[in-house]
Amino acid sequence: MKPCTLLLFLSFISTLSFVVSDTVPSNEVWALRSFKEAVYEDPYQVLSNWDTVESDPCNWFGVLCTMVRDHVIKLNISGSSLKGFLAPELGQITYLQALILHGNNFIGTIPRELGVLESLKVLDLGMNQLTGPIPPEIGNLTQAVKINLQSNGLTGRLPPELGNLRYLQELRLDRNRLQGPIPAGGSSNFASNMHGMYASKENVTGFCRSSQLKVADFSFNFLVGRIPKCLEYLPRLSFQGNCLQGQELKQRSSIQCAGASPASAKSQPVVNPNHQPAEYVSKHHRASKPVWLLALEIVTGTMVGSLFLVAVLAAFQRCNKKSSIIIPWKKSGSQKDHTAVYIDPEFLKDVRRYSRQELEVACEDFSNIIGSSPDSVVYKGTMKGGPEIAVISLCIKEEHWTGYLELYFQREVADLARLNHENIGKLLGYCREDTPFTRMLVFDYASNGTLHDHLHCYEEGCQFSWTRRMKIAIGIARGLKYLHTEVEPPFTISELNSSAVYLTEEFSPKLVDFESWKTILERSEKNSGSIGSQGAICVLPNSLEARHLDTKGNIFAFGVLLLEIISGRPPYCKDKGYLVDWAKDYLEMPDEMSCVVDPEMKFFRYEDLKVICEVITLCVNPDTTVRPSMRELCSMLESRIDTSVSVELKSSSLAWAELALLS
Repeated sequence: MKPCTLLLFLSFISTLSFVVSDTVPSNEVWALRSFKEAVYEDPYQVLSNWDTVESDPCNWFGVLCTMVRDHVIKLNISGSSLKGFLAPELGQITYLQALILHGNNFIGTIPRELGVLESLKVLDLGMNQLTGPIPPEIGNLTQAVKINLQSNGLTGRLPPELGNLRYLQELRLDRNRLQGPIPAGGSSNFASNMHGMYASKENVTGFCRSSQLKVADFSFNFLVGRIPKCLEYLPRLSFQGNCLQGQELKQRSSIQCAGASPASAKSQPVVNPNHQPAEYVSKHHRASKPVWLLALEIVTGTMVGSLFLVAVLAAFQRCNKKSSIIIPWKKSGSQKDHTAVYIDPEFLKDVRRYSRQELEVACEDFSNIIGSSPDSVVYKGTMKGGPEIAVISLCIKEEHWTGYLELYFQREVADLARLNHENIGKLLGYCREDTPFTRMLVFDYASNGTLHDHLHCYEEGCQFSWTRRMKIAIGIARGLKYLHTEVEPPFTISELNSSAVYLTEEFSPKLVDFESWKTILERSEKNSGSIGSQGAICVLPNSLEARHLDTKGNIFAFGVLLLEIISGRPPYCKDKGYLVDWAKDYLEMPDEMSCVVDPEMKFFRYEDLKVICEVITLCVNPDTTVRPSMRELCSMLESRIDTSVSVELKSSSLAWAELALLS
């Protein structure tokens, strides 16, 4: 009887503790929501149960709370391919002990606000795409045992404040772009007292104070100088692939280190007890100077100081007037804060930047509009002594533009700039100005308009021959094969339809992803969802984040586009519904297959039609796992379709007309 009574009593106490415990504080919930809001791609939908209303965050994926569920103590979402920014509000999760976001695609900088997490023991941001310097505030994580920032794009110098982490056992900073010397901060005889002792001077910083350190990896950076003696005694240590001195080390070549060497002598020198302080030297020289020279120095110094102060005040006022990378973060109540987003000035160094004035002249005062949507306007222009251009201008007000959107805009520009294929629209450059607020993209112009214009033109003389349609289909397939299989990471067209295919003077197709800029504008809205369109959209239901990774969605859209090319019908029509639904009864029936061909076509090759219908059937299969890759589809089209005009010239007057025009 007694054991049962005791068991009941313990159960009652346990239940009571859950009832009387506080829920997770609002500032921690708000911080988690801000984290999700800063994620704009979630391909595996790991954050799908992070409800924004009433849900208990302790039940959210990757979130661990205390036993009484009153505080968040761990956030572990690793290897999930999340793409976005690290929200500074993470610093509001006061009792957080572990922040593990290893193996994602986070961009931007490490927020300095993480430095206030006094309980944090594990910080793992390795294997992401973070840039900028390591914040010195990380040195305030006095309870930290493990810090992993490996395999990012971090720049700048190693902050000596990292030496404040007395309990740090593991530090991984390898595979970044860190420069400068390694801050030691200890005396030359520190090595003999390495185990269990700290430097005698309280104000000394550097890694020689980290007596618990066992694992340190600084490899594959651009560090210069010498390895501090105190670190040579660590059980596991790596410095290879840097620009350090020492014949026994495997270091970078002198050419690679050319940019890193000069910086080593400028700041953060290792403390040398035999070196005289600068104060002593300057005092010694001042004593021997004549009085008139000293007075001249004082007057000159005062004038220079005054000019410097005026310059600082002017710069401060200028920053207040226009700041494109300062974000007003919303907080509970009436609190407001301003968080700077670091944007690497080298990020777009290889992409041409046009001035607004240049484009205004080229586009005839922006009067030559060739396309528009609620999100953007497309202008046609001609550069002075250069090519014809298509300029896309984003429609967004300056007050809705945040630092995160700016960084995302630049990432998208860099993504488009890396594409180089004959069937992909070439990005020539961009325009970014604040007065007036301007964000524009400049593409090479394709003079024959869009495929949609030609397929749905009902005037005499604007129809395409069968051979031309086949050439366009194969060109589109080659462009998609390049995007899906030859670009790393793969690239997809956000909204693949006939309006995204532009035709050159020779009617060669070029894919242009104009609609990708909807994703930028969607980030400025609170609730994002799927985007409506008359075309085939590469987007999963209610998942804007997945559209850029959905190659299978691109393949489905390609099948619809092929059907549009051979039938001349739009993907959706109010009277007849969806094109795929209409055509599916004919696609696999040899006797009925010709019913899908545009009735205006007087000639087509039946063997080509069978191949096209076979490819369409594979592309629009509801089971995405059996849809072939673009490499396979492209091979099918290239090897089995005859695009020579000789056969068609015998039977088609349209083919003769096209040949004459090209001649």
